[in-house]
Amino acid sequence: MAAERPATAMVLAAGLGKRMRPITDTIPKPLVPIAGKTLLDWGLDSLQQVGVEKAVVNVHYLPDQIVRHVAARARPRIVISDESERLLDSAGGIVKALPELGSKPFYIVNADTFWLDAGKPNLERLALAWDGSAMDILLMLAELPSTTGHSGGTDFLITPDGRLSRAKGDPTGLIYAGAAIADPALFEAVAAEPHSLNAYFDRAIAAGRLFGLVMQGHWITVGTPDAIAPAEAAVARAFAEAPRVDVSRADTQ
Repeated sequence: MAAERPATAMVLAAGLGKRMRPITDTIPKPLVPIAGKTLLDWGLDSLQQVGVEKAVVNVHYLPDQIVRHVAARARPRIVISDESERLLDSAGGIVKALPELGSKPFYIVNADTFWLDAGKPNLERLALAWDGSAMDILLMLAELPSTTGHSGGTDFLITPDGRLSRAKGDPTGLIYAGAAIADPALFEAVAAEPHSLNAYFDRAIAAGRLFGLVMQGHWITVGTPDAIAPAEAAVARAFAEAPRVDVSRADTQ
């Protein structure tokens, strides 16, 4: 087990956010505010909380707005990966950013979902669970009752030792909660062409090296404008019912 937390992170913020229209006609989805904080800052604050030093944020749609927004942050240090000319999808974006991510395992965080920790930060729990000798990718997972805004099925089934397989519609499965740790070696010698992380998940499953950790707390996804109110209600409820959950805005100056 590696006690060292990843010092770098890839924040996937380049999506088009089409389902969030008309809000995203004028702002990129990662800058949609939820309970007084942008979706992007929810993720960056979680990374800051566990000591991440550098976060690579990819941009494509209305990129200048995101660039200006993150310029105000001191921690983590933000590096922009510009995909404004061509959107590379989740894995392609990581490949393009690989020189900035370094040679050690790094966090992957989606910029359009977030979570409320209960107890020890879930990103810290991921780092403590990471075992590079056995794992290529370690996913943070959520149980369906601990989510708000999720309208699809489940993603993965988990064994007692944490190894994952595809849920294939099994209602007892778990949801990928938009955060992970990955070995950068997976993305070496790969072209920076548009392609999805799902291919890497499937390869890791075939090799017996895709693992998961069930998060503690509440996971929130905001896919459409009408999902904003339930998301903000979930934040308010978490604050009222569990004061130990940190829902405050972190100091970004």
